[in-house]
Amino acid sequence: MLLRELTLVAREPMRVLNPLAFLLLAIMLFALAVPRELLAQYGGAVLWVVVLLTTILSLDDLFRRRFDNGTLEQMLLLAPAPFWAVMTRLFVHWLYSGFLITLISPVLGTMLHVESEYLGMLALSLLVGTPALTLLGGMGAALTVGFSRGGVVLALLILPLFVPVLIFGSGVLSELASGDSVSAQLLWLLFISMVALTFGPFVTLAGLRISIQLQ
Repeated sequence: MLLRELTLVAREPMRVLNPLAFLLLAIMLFALAVPRELLAQYGGAVLWVVVLLTTILSLDDLFRRRFDNGTLEQMLLLAPAPFWAVMTRLFVHWLYSGFLITLISPVLGTMLHVESEYLGMLALSLLVGTPALTLLGGMGAALTVGFSRGGVVLALLILPLFVPVLIFGSGVLSELASGDSVSAQLLWLLFISMVALTFGPFVTLAGLRISIQLQ
């Protein structure tokens, strides 16, 4: 299942490039419009906000194409383990969204004038926080996959769930700048991701079945 999902992503590179292009353009606009002194202070928070918006942009396509062409229903009905099929889909989405953003976060942080000694901690916060964005967003994507204007509804549905991740993620660099320990923020991010991993795939699977029944 993992190989199949990776092959599908490789055949449709725009699914990866479109959100990534939005991310880079948004970072460039902030870098051009906001004074360097402010970016040095709030660059981490800006990056987290843009990552959140990029994730929302990519979530609408998480299940929609399969829903439109009918393969989603076949996956839920014919797959020997529908849970693992959904889990694999979420994992691959995180690979080309959250994990990819984590890998390039030092470059993005440099563009936002984040101090070089903070770049490693910024990447670590994204590594432990972005899984929660994919898992929580997957629940909203499953519930709205059958809506004609699902993107707007999806954003309204999952934004409140993203707020804790945004608060603790953006607080990492703020605590570093003030000389305080960031272990609390990182542990909270890890806790949110673990809770989302515990419940998210089951809620996503249930939401997909509801959407199929309402089709």
